[in-house]
Amino acid sequence: MGHQNDLFCRGMIKIMVIAHRDFKWGTRTYVMGIVNVSPDSFSGDGVASAHAAAEMAKRLEQEGADILDVGGESTRPNANPITAAEELSRVVPAVEQISKTVAVPISIDTTKYEVALAAVNAGASILNDQWGLKKEPRLALLAAKHNLPIILMSNQRDSGGYDAQTGRDTGSAADIINEVRHSLNASVEKARQAGVAPGKIILDPGIGFGKTWQQDLEIIRRLKEIKIPGYPLLIGTSRKSLIKMVLNLPADDRLEGTATTVAISIANGADIVRVHDVKQMVRVRKMADAIMRPQL
Repeated sequence: MGHQNDLFCRGMIKIMVIAHRDFKWGTRTYVMGIVNVSPDSFSGDGVASAHAAAEMAKRLEQEGADILDVGGESTRPNANPITAAEELSRVVPAVEQISKTVAVPISIDTTKYEVALAAVNAGASILNDQWGLKKEPRLALLAAKHNLPIILMSNQRDSGGYDAQTGRDTGSAADIINEVRHSLNASVEKARQAGVAPGKIILDPGIGFGKTWQQDLEIIRRLKEIKIPGYPLLIGTSRKSLIKMVLNLPADDRLEGTATTVAISIANGADIVRVHDVKQMVRVRKMADAIMRPQL
């Protein structure tokens, strides 16, 4: 058995300890609830105060969230970037209040080193980097120093990627699988070189980040080909534009589309699903796990 805070095996089960909780990969799917403290979130569910964020976090925990992901900057295409100072003013008070309110681990969704550091000091125990260390490699050093899990996303927005506003297509659905695998492997290598233990790395294929909606569908369809042995896989499809393109529905009316993508992602090997509608997606998770993992 390894260090308490590293990935270790109990029989055939791989376990990651996060904030004193065991995450037993392969036995069930875990649900990450989204807490947006950005007023321009694409999903329209952003909250404006630390108190409101803590209330939302409490509700999501009660609904069954295993992790809460706090973000202060919108990641929608063409969103206006904000300064580190502004992001800090949104995120740090929220993380502080949430950490006093809930018992589940808190993830900080940021690409800025100073924001991540302040959030960790405020109570966050997971780093969520949507650029997979391409923009800020020091996040890996922070994860290594504090022995924290880090989520590394494959993001194609810097490679002439798909723009949801213009509909610009950058490649075939078939090509995207190899591109995502290559991107994730490169991010893993950067993390390992910085001293992050392999048992502290979680991977995310980056649905909607520089991909066409057809490519997003292909990623979900072929998720097993993207999964790298030894690393748990997170996927975030909740309310995203691939659902809009198929169903022609606004962000606040994509529950059934989200449920479908979540269920199929679980069937294809997702370990964590990142969602807005925790209550409903916990039910989807339980049903999908009962079908796909009946012996566990």
